[in-house]
Amino acid sequence: MEVVVPDEFKHLYVQNDERPVVKIPNPVLRKVADEIKISKKTDFTINEMMRIMRKAHGIGLAAPQVGLSQRLIVIAPPDYKPTALINPKIIKAEGEQIGQEGCLSIPGLYGDVKRFEYVEVEAMDRKGRELIFELDGLAARVVQHEIDHLDGILFIDKVDLATLHWVDPEKD
Repeated sequence: MEVVVPDEFKHLYVQNDERPVVKIPNPVLRKVADEIKISKKTDFTINEMMRIMRKAHGIGLAAPQVGLSQRLIVIAPPDYKPTALINPKIIKAEGEQIGQEGCLSIPGLYGDVKRFEYVEVEAMDRKGRELIFELDGLAARVVQHEIDHLDGILFIDKVDLATLHWVDPEKD
């Protein structure tokens, strides 16, 4: 699906130091990201992604959204400690939920997406420890959305087209 950004939302699609998140149609958002080996640079990347996510008022961010084709995501849904997941894989999924999603790489566009209600995700933490994260509800939605980014999939690929709508996230 190609997104045509209305004129009144084009200001949200500028990418600069103030707005560092990569926006559509940047090709890095459609690439399958590479697995990563943990290094000192990984820690720096995680810290930078956390900073960018907070500054953008996001609850999740994937490395391709900062221009890196790496299998790394950071998530910070409400009531969860901000967490980095390296090379995450969904190993179990159950149930179904439908909820509204948006994306920092497609600012202003929102719509309903069907996701699993519960997921178990195998990943490494920033110290290289293999862990299994059990997530449900909004946290499960966030991790599925971010893992999709690692496979070059955007929420607009899964959205119920009838629910797509534009809202300026900077206006109350």
